[in-house]
Amino acid sequence: MTEHPEPEPSRPVRSWIRSSPGTHIWLLVIAITSLVVVITPDHLESVLLHRHSSNIHELTRHPVRALLSSAFWIENPASLALYAVLFEVFHAPVERWLGTLRWLAIVATAHITATLISQKLVLMAIQDHRAPHSMVHVVDVGVSYGLAASIGVLTYRLPSPLRWFYLAGAVAFFGVPLLTGATFTDLGHAISLSVGLLAWPLTRNPHPRRPADHVSRET
Repeated sequence: MTEHPEPEPSRPVRSWIRSSPGTHIWLLVIAITSLVVVITPDHLESVLLHRHSSNIHELTRHPVRALLSSAFWIENPASLALYAVLFEVFHAPVERWLGTLRWLAIVATAHITATLISQKLVLMAIQDHRAPHSMVHVVDVGVSYGLAASIGVLTYRLPSPLRWFYLAGAVAFFGVPLLTGATFTDLGHAISLSVGLLAWPLTRNPHPRRPADHVSRET
């Protein structure tokens, strides 16, 4: 995307949404899939979520579809409002700062890397009889890996010393569960946060878009 609409001072909400289109398109799709989960009969809800999971079973049979579709579903539709807030707090500022392509590259890399590594470790645990075979079909959907990556990237947007307090909080938030009875999801979060932090070279020469600059001046 090289052409962007002019800022609209009289429509700050519209300007905000248009300055981070990827974030809001993603959020819209999640809202739609959440509605599908709500209206789906209870006996089919589990089947639906398993089909769109990036678990071992689906990764083995349909790897591309599993990796892609799992990023557009959340297991509990009641969490949609919380995710909407988190998208606005973390994804939208990063997308406005770095541009849609860089933001998407970081988030996608984190989602794919965290999913593949965590599920590989699940497979190894099953093969070593340290985990039940039912873990092959575990529900693994959600957007939290991408959020963890944006949380990591946002570290470089903050000034010192706030940056270091923020970083310490992020590491503690994702690191403590990893050190105290970690699940494969906790590992995935830690990996995604690391991907975001390792994306520092992409933040050195950001090219903010004009709508984003305008909204920043208004706020």
